[in-house]
Amino acid sequence: MSVLMVTGTCTGVGKTIVTAALATVARARGASVAVVKPGQTGVAPGEPGDLDDVARLAGVDDLHEYARYPDPLSPAAAARRAGMEPLRLADVVDRIRDLADTRRLVLVEGAGGLLVRYDADGTTVADLARWLNAAVVVVARADLGTLNHTALTLEAMAHRGVQLAGVVIGEWPEHPDLAMRSNVTDLETIAARPLAGALPAGAGALDPAEFLLVARAGLSPALGGAFDPATFRNTYGLD
Repeated sequence: MSVLMVTGTCTGVGKTIVTAALATVARARGASVAVVKPGQTGVAPGEPGDLDDVARLAGVDDLHEYARYPDPLSPAAAARRAGMEPLRLADVVDRIRDLADTRRLVLVEGAGGLLVRYDADGTTVADLARWLNAAVVVVARADLGTLNHTALTLEAMAHRGVQLAGVVIGEWPEHPDLAMRSNVTDLETIAARPLAGALPAGAGALDPAEFLLVARAGLSPALGGAFDPATFRNTYGLD
């Protein structure tokens, strides 16, 4: 079973773009890819959600959304406010395993960060990763404040026995500031491994062909790309 989960250090860090990047490089290699968004929030019925962005950028049409809530809140809070049944992640484990039985790769994008609650019991993406025995790609910000958020996320994963697939910077600007450049080395120190990638800011606005090139350049070989963390560090990092 090949299931890879994508979470973020907080909301708005570029999880969907990283998910699309993982999907497009896998698809370009000829792998069968399914993408799952267990709970979509902040989107009304009939409106485009995160999976629509994945479809547009990666050309993947094997897409699965199990619950949708209109308010831009955590899945648990959004379900409560809408008077809807919360999504029980335990109920989707078998559905994801079934997908993995016939696909080379199943990508699962969480909502918000690692410990965002999906139901009244406090079930989180970390629980889902444990149940699926899936490694997790952590998408981090580049700017000031990211070190604490990333360290807390990785510590929570370690305490729960969740495997780290790598840390990817979700949006790297054309002109990084001092804090961003300093964070390159510190993010690697926190993760105890080289960066697993960095996607350029604005990648989500590219056409599919351009996006594939950017995805390949922005993801490490372990994730299907050609990103070289040493070159990135030497180009942007500070001594």
